Amino acid sequence: MADPDVKRLPIFQVDAFTDKPFAGNPAAVCLLEDVDLTDEHQQKIAAEMNLSETAYLRKLNSDDDFSSSSKFGLRWFTPTNEVALCGHATLASAATLFYMMKNPSPQLTFQTLSGDLFARREGDFISLDLPENKTQPLGAGKYKDIIKATIGSIPVQEVRFCSSVGGDLLVRIPDSITREQFEELKPNVQDMIAAHTEEIRGVIVTLKGSMENGCVDEEGVQYDFVSRFFDPWSGIPEDPVTGSAHTILASYWAKELGKTEFYARQCSQRGGVLRVRLRGDGRVDVRGKAVVVTAGKIRI
Repeated sequence: MADPDVKRLPIFQVDAFTDKPFAGNPAAVCLLEDVDLTDEHQQKIAAEMNLSETAYLRKLNSDDDFSSSSKFGLRWFTPTNEVALCGHATLASAATLFYMMKNPSPQLTFQTLSGDLFARREGDFISLDLPENKTQPLGAGKYKDIIKATIGSIPVQEVRFCSSVGGDLLVRIPDSITREQFEELKPNVQDMIAAHTEEIRGVIVTLKGSMENGCVDEEGVQYDFVSRFFDPWSGIPEDPVTGSAHTILASYWAKELGKTEFYARQCSQRGGVLRVRLRGDGRVDVRGKAVVVTAGKIRI
């Protein structure tokens, strides 16, 4: 017999930035319905799910409905802490509402720590409307220990810093590095943790795509750039596909490549493909697909 005092919330696992299960970046999406969870409880569920992010969608008004309303509150937690911006879990949240709750809204608005974010249907894709995050130049010396622990003996071409997403280092490596070398890169996680300073959220390592260095897709189409993202301090040694990092990468590569639309890949073991567009209004469109792989309820 069911215990009437036990509450259960709908929860989904969604693979974001992929069109097939078991690829892209998995996120959990929890619908808070009429339950008001404490921050501590939300953190415990995120630790239990043990994914790079668990997203919490909440109604903004008592008469709202996940199947018909178009504006919701959204928060993201890693297994160890809350974060200010997470692209793939936002995509996963939109996919949950569009595909599982059958929400017919052409656009969803999410109130977050990074302001209002928007998710639009674009055919088989979901397009996220996120803030552009700019970088500042930085000498390699200041964070040399973290950088060395991350990329080892690979040379550094440029280092920049972005403070607006919680603190990300952007490390560009030379164009001559091949995709194979890039994907074989194995950070020393313990050394990264030992060298950590509190202003650093994560490290983005990026490489300009070319036919010569092998940065092409299965059809032979060249990626504009590829990247990897490491955040062992939040319990994420490597994030499979990082939407928020592409708000930084779009800003950086627009200046380097002289263009505003990009075909990009994040080269983790699971991997993911993104279509990214830097707009002229301080916003970035990050477009991808998503697949819901698990649907159920979590006991709280």
